[in-house]
Amino acid sequence: MPESNRTPPNRRPPAHPGRPDRSHAQRTAAVQLALQRRHRHLVPRHLDLPVRLFRLAAALLGAVLLAGCTVLPPRPPTSATYAHADVRDTQLARALATPADQHGLSGFLLLPEGGNAFGARVALARRAHKSIDAQYFLVNNDGTGRQLLRELRDAALRGVRVRLLVDDLFAGGEDELLAGLAAYPNAEVRIFNPLPVRTGPLVARILLSLHQFDRINRRMHNKLFIADNSMAVLGGRNVADEYFDRSATANFIDLDVAATGPVVRELSAVFDRYWNSEYAYPISAVTAVAAPSADARARFDRLVRDAAPQVGAGASEALGQAPFARQLDSGTLDLMYASARVVADSPDKVAKTGAAHLGDTVTEQILVLFDAAHDSVDIVTPYFIPGTRGLAMMKNGIGRGGRVSLVTNSLGATDVPLVYEYYSRYRLAMLRAGVEIHEVSPSLARRAAGVGRFGSSYARLHAKVGVIDRRLVFIGSMNLDPRSAFSNTELVLVIDSPQMVQVITPLLRKTLVSNSYRLRLSPDGERAQWLETQADGRIVVHDATPEASGWQRLRLSLLSRFVDEGLL
Repeated sequence: MPESNRTPPNRRPPAHPGRPDRSHAQRTAAVQLALQRRHRHLVPRHLDLPVRLFRLAAALLGAVLLAGCTVLPPRPPTSATYAHADVRDTQLARALATPADQHGLSGFLLLPEGGNAFGARVALARRAHKSIDAQYFLVNNDGTGRQLLRELRDAALRGVRVRLLVDDLFAGGEDELLAGLAAYPNAEVRIFNPLPVRTGPLVARILLSLHQFDRINRRMHNKLFIADNSMAVLGGRNVADEYFDRSATANFIDLDVAATGPVVRELSAVFDRYWNSEYAYPISAVTAVAAPSADARARFDRLVRDAAPQVGAGASEALGQAPFARQLDSGTLDLMYASARVVADSPDKVAKTGAAHLGDTVTEQILVLFDAAHDSVDIVTPYFIPGTRGLAMMKNGIGRGGRVSLVTNSLGATDVPLVYEYYSRYRLAMLRAGVEIHEVSPSLARRAAGVGRFGSSYARLHAKVGVIDRRLVFIGSMNLDPRSAFSNTELVLVIDSPQMVQVITPLLRKTLVSNSYRLRLSPDGERAQWLETQADGRIVVHDATPEASGWQRLRLSLLSRFVDEGLL
């Protein structure tokens, strides 16, 4: 479930019954230290810490025995709620009314820069009149996360119905923040697929929940923000500093899209299915944080008070557009109109096993589009493991005279090295088949002039975008790896828009391709080579994986022997 490279904030000890005693805390302290590395988004099978995990095994065994077979409490009865159907009188609906000559089409606006993408969410929250529905894999307890939660609180105080659905993997430890928002009238928070153990460091929570591993391994990876059932923002970004160019150490190259028109109703229906599913628990049912509502609200107010007071969203320099909020208020949103469809996994995916259900998954439906391509397939994804089937599809497409290109992270850029290790096992075969491959460089990407602004910060790819036959564009949360196919729920928009292709192709090429290593076969055809284009135009050829040490490559090769490809 690759999502973030940040070192997590220090977790506050759980101030409620059920807090581990001191001896338990001592036994799990080493786990917390392991967690303070960059792989905060991963379950233990992804962690590049085999030696540490072996050293922790004995201590953790005692902790597991103490925990016993902890189970979730029963899910309390909840009333089903749905998106507001009649929003014609809202400011957003009036501002986003589809022109008569675009009847039946949806409108789209690309959001490549982090500041403008976050500003879009804030602008919609501040202008919502009836409802805000937000669904995220991760809402971090940092300046960005607290600011967005504060905006949701302010909307609720205005009488807007706020529904926030968050996956539980990183929600544990943030109960005070999430429960505080839910303490406000008009605001409701639900937790998706909770772990049976919800307190303590992340690694400890997972290890103490291993008796339900098949379930907890399946996560809600969707990212969606909808205001007044009139405009939605979706794409690859979670809610954390590094997704919006706000981190001083590492920022993601990412891409969102704002949508209006008929497709928004489809997205609202997807949100409703997740919100009303049996896997969405009210925050009050899974947290031991208990306090009068007034106290919970007061604590929430203190927690979010230090969030950045200003949105800080500038114009979209890459697209030559004014800031989103200014466009919205002036009624001049630079929308591209096209037909589109929503491709979404069912929330029931978290309970299904085996391959019988794959036909209706997001991954399967996108692969069908790839396989039907006549001319070209362009893939941008941070985590890529094609498997034998994907490799065969690429070979078949090229064999029919088509073109296949891939942009993904280099080993130096990726925050999930094991995924890169398995991808690299298909790389030579892809090059021999004629696949064009670029790997984003963390150092070269700093000079990018398109998606992302990095300065001295570390840059890595996180956008999940594809273009098929220079006509179909897909943008969403799906990576092209086994985890997206089998374990995570995903959400993607498929947009039929040659106009959008004309905008997105040069944008991604300027940002990614020109700031990546271009791969080719060595003269003997037995190895890959990385070609680096320097600022003065000179080409430097690397015969080994650049920006990575020999020890790192050896360590990954050894570790991969203990991790099945299907789990990545």
